[in-house]
Amino acid sequence: MKQTSFVKRFLKQWEIQLMVIPALLFLFVFSYIPMYGLLTSFQEYNLFEGFFASPWVGFMHFEMFFNSADVWNVLRNTIVISMLKMLIGFPAPIILALMLNEVRKMAFKRVIQTISYLPHFLSWVIVSGFVISLLSTDNGSINILLQKLNLIDEPINFLSLPEYFWGILISTGVWKEVGFASIVYLAAIAGVDQHMYEAASIDGASRFKQIYLITIPAIMPVIIIFMILAIGNLLSAGFEDILLLAKNQALREVSDVIDTYVFRTGVENQRFSYATAVGLFKAIISVGLLTLANTIARRSGHSLW
Repeated sequence: MKQTSFVKRFLKQWEIQLMVIPALLFLFVFSYIPMYGLLTSFQEYNLFEGFFASPWVGFMHFEMFFNSADVWNVLRNTIVISMLKMLIGFPAPIILALMLNEVRKMAFKRVIQTISYLPHFLSWVIVSGFVISLLSTDNGSINILLQKLNLIDEPINFLSLPEYFWGILISTGVWKEVGFASIVYLAAIAGVDQHMYEAASIDGASRFKQIYLITIPAIMPVIIIFMILAIGNLLSAGFEDILLLAKNQALREVSDVIDTYVFRTGVENQRFSYATAVGLFKAIISVGLLTLANTIARRSGHSLW
């Protein structure tokens, strides 16, 4: 009976179902079929012998990773950078959306939105070049400004000093993505019943109280969903931004995260099985964090599944 009902619904919506098929094929071909390559993490993979001729070694590569000298530094950098991005980068678009919602002059609001959206469409190659130019010791705008204000005597090479790297990385990422990320929250705010604001205003509630008591609770389901996704990506501290901004070897101690470590060991050093094992470890932890976050969020009545 259920199968017949499913067929009827499918035939009734066949035009819509047909539109979904290309996306499903794309997902299957590029996301599911390549997953067989994860088995190389349990092999001593040889590029010339191929997948089937490579010997099986069990959990040897996982043991090598946990016993390596780099493991704790890589995990520390990954967790710290991810946590900083979450603590600073996650609330930033929410705050921007709340502020833009309070702007009454639409022309000014559109200008601010456009300016804040634009960096998202720039590649990290362009953004990193822009940041490197700003922080350059040779006519860099930041160093010139600091010298004009008599805050420093000599130019500082910010991108060679480990103590500045996390701040530069996080602030650059927030600047690049805050505007585009705020679109979803602005859309959620637009769906809030305006009569609630009118009633609150009649009761004497200030704008801040209306934001706290009406706007934020109304968009809380969206915030929770994005929070779940952010927790699931907690070990994805970044790749392009770190790879392009941390070109100086002196920054390796504070910039080496799981993704850059996998790239360096797998692509540059051609240790394919070892890099696959590290990547699989990250994926397993990420799935666990996602499941845990979703389980906790389900108690609030809002979850992914």
